[in-house]
Amino acid sequence: MSEAEPLVGGHTAPVVRVGDTVRRVAGPWTPAVASLMTGLRRAGVAGVPAHLGLDDDGREVVAWVDGEVPVYPLPSWAWSDQVLLDVARATRAVHDAAVGLDLPRTGWRRPAVEPVETVCHGDLAPYNAVFQDGRLVGLIDWDYAVPGPRLWDLGYLAYRFISLTPPGHRDGRPGSGPPAEQWRRVALLCEAYGGVEAVEVVRWAALRLEDLIAYSYAEAAAGNAALQYTIDQGHVRLYEGDLEWVRGLLHADDPTRWGR
Repeated sequence: MSEAEPLVGGHTAPVVRVGDTVRRVAGPWTPAVASLMTGLRRAGVAGVPAHLGLDDDGREVVAWVDGEVPVYPLPSWAWSDQVLLDVARATRAVHDAAVGLDLPRTGWRRPAVEPVETVCHGDLAPYNAVFQDGRLVGLIDWDYAVPGPRLWDLGYLAYRFISLTPPGHRDGRPGSGPPAEQWRRVALLCEAYGGVEAVEVVRWAALRLEDLIAYSYAEAAAGNAALQYTIDQGHVRLYEGDLEWVRGLLHADDPTRWGR
């Protein structure tokens, strides 16, 4: 067997590459995640890695996707409109295919989010996307997949890929601070995905940030060292500031006028 190579990320659990596979600690949610990934691939959804079961150590095994996974601070190409379009279209393909799969509402890492419309990836961010020459070729790390509304994914996608952050944010898109530019990119996301309204996407971005903050504090209080680490590193304080910014976008006199 090839030597294990630790991968960047994996704050919630160690992630290593072994040959052409990626391995991580499995959990009670792993069977549901495996069924989702396998079902999506059978439905012809591109960019979903093959789920290969468990290894002799009980770790989840998925196929390696070759390419570049951007990490913060993101390279300039990762902020392009084309990347946003690619991710939005890929998310639509996932959501549409998942509707037709016979998947359980329970057994996931987190409880289902109402109203359940599909099964969401749950953590659509640059660090969970693989690119080749600036084009999306894979969505990875499906551990937080969960039944829920389409906007559960779209709100977080908008926050991470647009980015819905104040000017000067250490992880934000350079030049994205003006609300007009952020709303322009929200409109672009909505057009690429189809059938969703910009204000609803931003409203769900705020809901996702509220959930992320509450989840981080609750998990840390329950003894989750990885989430305590994110608090100690100031990530949650950053999320709290971002939440105030997103709320401000929503409370503009007429937010829908931006970028129209």
